[in-house]
Amino acid sequence: MKATIVTNHGTITLELDESAAPGTCANFKRYADEGHYNNTIFHRVIPSFMIQGGGFDADMNQKQTHENIKNEANNGLQNKTGSIAMARTPDPHSASSQFFINLSDNDFLNFQNESPDGWGYCVFGSTTEGMDVVNAIAGVTTGNHGPHGDVPTETVLIESISVE
Repeated sequence: MKATIVTNHGTITLELDESAAPGTCANFKRYADEGHYNNTIFHRVIPSFMIQGGGFDADMNQKQTHENIKNEANNGLQNKTGSIAMARTPDPHSASSQFFINLSDNDFLNFQNESPDGWGYCVFGSTTEGMDVVNAIAGVTTGNHGPHGDVPTETVLIESISVE
């Protein structure tokens, strides 16, 4: 599957790996098909680490989500530069709509074992075009927005995400 993320900074194209992460890819496609990601933002940007989006509108209101999905981080894919992975809470199986794109090789996010601390973050694809856009987003100025840190001071809008 191919995913296209259209932002106000340019377009990012990803190749999704359905064979390694079938449930995660189906979940991401469901949100994309429903228009969930339209007019959301990259709400967390940490240079040399990752850019995260898929859960908040431009006013930092969190969007409603479907049920959480099973963590497929034990699929052999790695949190390498340009890979896309699911964001989650400390509960290993708490991912819903939020995702992040790795800005460097973040090996500490990879699956280690099936313990609460070892599950890691499920990679389900990689950037094939638009890494310059990802890096441009990584370079925006950030600050605090209420309880949230690392929030871009100017909106980094996800206009749409399509998956085919």
